[in-house]
Amino acid sequence: MANEDLTADEFGAAVAAVTSAFGDPTRRDIYLFVRSSAEGAKAAEVAERFELHPNVARHHLEKLAAGSYLDVELERHVSAGRPSKRYRASASDTHLSFPPKRDDLLATLLARALERLPIEDARALAEEVGYDYGRSIASRMEPTEGHRSVKAAVASVAEALTAHGFAAHAEARGNLLTLVSEHCPFGEAAQRWPHVLCAVDTGMVRGMLEGLYGETQPLLTESRPDGDQHCVTRV
Repeated sequence: MANEDLTADEFGAAVAAVTSAFGDPTRRDIYLFVRSSAEGAKAAEVAERFELHPNVARHHLEKLAAGSYLDVELERHVSAGRPSKRYRASASDTHLSFPPKRDDLLATLLARALERLPIEDARALAEEVGYDYGRSIASRMEPTEGHRSVKAAVASVAEALTAHGFAAHAEARGNLLTLVSEHCPFGEAAQRWPHVLCAVDTGMVRGMLEGLYGETQPLLTESRPDGDQHCVTRV
């Protein structure tokens, strides 16, 4: 799709996705370093190569993993101790194209197919599809069962959603954590079939959070199809 075919919101979401992952020059170099190696790299190797503190190297790698640009594998040691993580370039990096490809056609196909079901059945099935996809994203970011803090998990989910075109960020509202999405990659399809496609979004969030942190029950409290300025999911 040519840039002139994009709406302002779509172009903004594309910029947000690329900037979130590669806005830091060091992170760009780290990605290219990991991608150039068939074996990938560990945080310690990245830290040594770029003269960084291991925690800083790990932060950059986690950001890239949250955006689905890197996959994470566990390497178990013969001796006792926690397994170490090895980061590899994602098997498919077609999402690096600019701007990201839109999924309107697939979203419309899904929505129209589910429209033939009773609303509650369609919503449940759509959320299940989103949940399974969210778990698959989380498994690439964190191969173990969730152990991050809820705050860290929500931040990682926001980064993953941004990479998928949602232009999302984590936001504290009182004692609650929320995910605020400023763009919907489903486009006009979400306006026509919000009960289906909003359920996909909620399922994705639930699946990612479960994989990174533990079981949660996220709730969509504001949505653009309902006339709100942003889509807001309470964790």
